[in-house]
Amino acid sequence: MADKKVQTEKQVSKTDDTPKVTGVGGIFFYSDNPKETQKWYAQNLGIETNDWGSSSFDTRDIDNPDVVNSLQWKAFKKNDKHFLPSKKEFMINYQVQNIEGLIEKLNKNGVTVLDSIVTYDYGKFVHILDKDDNKIELWEPI
Repeated sequence: MADKKVQTEKQVSKTDDTPKVTGVGGIFFYSDNPKETQKWYAQNLGIETNDWGSSSFDTRDIDNPDVVNSLQWKAFKKNDKHFLPSKKEFMINYQVQNIEGLIEKLNKNGVTVLDSIVTYDYGKFVHILDKDDNKIELWEPI
């Protein structure tokens, strides 16, 4: 009986398009010297960066193993404008589903939406502020 319940829950989750966060898509933070920070992480923790200064940690979706999820990690130069208007030293990117529905929900809830959804060949992005004025990047993969 328990096996049937788990199976049913998994089947429901595959067709679930509720606007929500489904994972962490990236961790971004300020550094006084991003190149030296990248070098330190490579030498000490084995985190290699690409030509854009970021690293990609890829995993598979447990319910759909053909789907590869990616978490991006990157050090930005301190005072880079990418995190504005937040004054924090970090920004988290959350992977979401149904980004349009989520923005509609956030607007109804009075959440500050900083820009419009922008679409690239690797996904849709939009930025919001949480209640503590932390800038959050929302990303829906293609």
